[in-house]
Amino acid sequence: MKTVQVDVAVVGAGTAGLAAFYAARKAGASAVIIEGGEYGTTCARVGCMPSKLLIAAADAAHAVGKAGGFGVCVDGDVRIDGRAVMDRVRRERDRFVSFVLRDVEEIPDAERIRGQACFVDDHTLAVADHTRVTSKSIIIATGSRAAYPDSFTSLGDRVITSDDVFNWHDLPKAVAVIGPGIIGLELGQALHRLGVRVAVLGRGGRVGPISDPEIRAYACVTFNEEFTLAPDARIADMQRYGDRVAIRRAGPDGSDVIEYFDYVLAATGRTPNVTGIGLDRTTLKLDAKGVPSFDPLTTRTVSADRASPIFIAGDAGNFIPLLHEATDEGRIAGENAARFALGRQVKPGLRRARIGVVFTDPQIGIVGGGLHAMKPGSFATGQVSFEDQGRSRILLRNKGLLNVYGDLASGRFVGAEMLAPAAEHLAHLLAWALQNEMTVAQMLEMPVYHPVIEEGLRTGLRDLDVKLRAARVNVDKAA
Repeated sequence: MKTVQVDVAVVGAGTAGLAAFYAARKAGASAVIIEGGEYGTTCARVGCMPSKLLIAAADAAHAVGKAGGFGVCVDGDVRIDGRAVMDRVRRERDRFVSFVLRDVEEIPDAERIRGQACFVDDHTLAVADHTRVTSKSIIIATGSRAAYPDSFTSLGDRVITSDDVFNWHDLPKAVAVIGPGIIGLELGQALHRLGVRVAVLGRGGRVGPISDPEIRAYACVTFNEEFTLAPDARIADMQRYGDRVAIRRAGPDGSDVIEYFDYVLAATGRTPNVTGIGLDRTTLKLDAKGVPSFDPLTTRTVSADRASPIFIAGDAGNFIPLLHEATDEGRIAGENAARFALGRQVKPGLRRARIGVVFTDPQIGIVGGGLHAMKPGSFATGQVSFEDQGRSRILLRNKGLLNVYGDLASGRFVGAEMLAPAAEHLAHLLAWALQNEMTVAQMLEMPVYHPVIEEGLRTGLRDLDVKLRAARVNVDKAA
């Protein structure tokens, strides 16, 4: 068996792993990167990029259907060529993957090891049956995988995950999406707009990452105008029925409804790839799901009896499973693993203001953790509807509701939730303001052009500013 000794060993060559590897080398440490699966990130292969390719096709089809609202007449029915749609999705997906592969191939062969890595102890990894790696520090960046309950397995090849969708060569006629989270909402609406009969079914009432009940209620009404969204579907039974799946659930009036679908798309979440890598042979403290406990600011794991030489980054840590967060965590992990290996002090890294976007239409935006992160009684809420907002009406995109939150004591902006046109842009402006610890009054001093959708954001901030000022007046009177 070949023996390799380095300062830093990175397990996983996805977004977080590559960022960690490059950061460790830049910090002056020797490093190797180990990958047991295919090269190419989750984002490029089965995540961000192929999903947005499918959504782009869906948006194009939807735009044609809305043309009549502008007085633009499209003669005849709009025909969607499912094969052509999926051919472009796969072709462009492979192109994005090729960019990642090109970067990986530029890493010297001596620093790339292929094979499944398994811990022997806190400083040692066995890679397949051919290499033993000893390192001063180790970074776990093994990513995550799509997961669904064992009860779904009885559906055989009629149950799929988002990973499978992007390998389709044509579009099916009907799909039940189980799970109205980010992936379920994005793919469900996209497939609907591409002519697939879709029902997005959930349990417990959750809608994407929304925690504000006003925004959630508005989202339910809005999406149900277009496709079936039942956040608490009360599914009684799912059975294989030939080449289809029969789903029995409670209808709006309480009676049983039976619907048939070509596939069940299980959008029930992803689970960290930390099983089977020998964590039981380390001194790490694991949570109930078997994921190592760690400090998000340093990415250093918690060891039972000593300063841990192991760091974790990206989806493997199950902290904030988003690409930009994985990149940041990888960089922090790489820098700190190198510091530890070289005998230097581990330091907190930059964690940016929290931001999340769901690429539905209207889009969902969450800033600063949203309402869920707010302490009751500590904040005021400003609101704006986009139904009469000028630019939104011009574009026939006048659906949306935005809530912005401000701290009663300091007047600072502290978060937002929205279902809004161009939420991807509004959320970025708000996240930048949050990271810069701006007050709502300071935000209202910023320029806003006319006519733009951002004017709606300004309206919401003005509403919030009035409420914050009124709260301060009441406090002064009480004093």
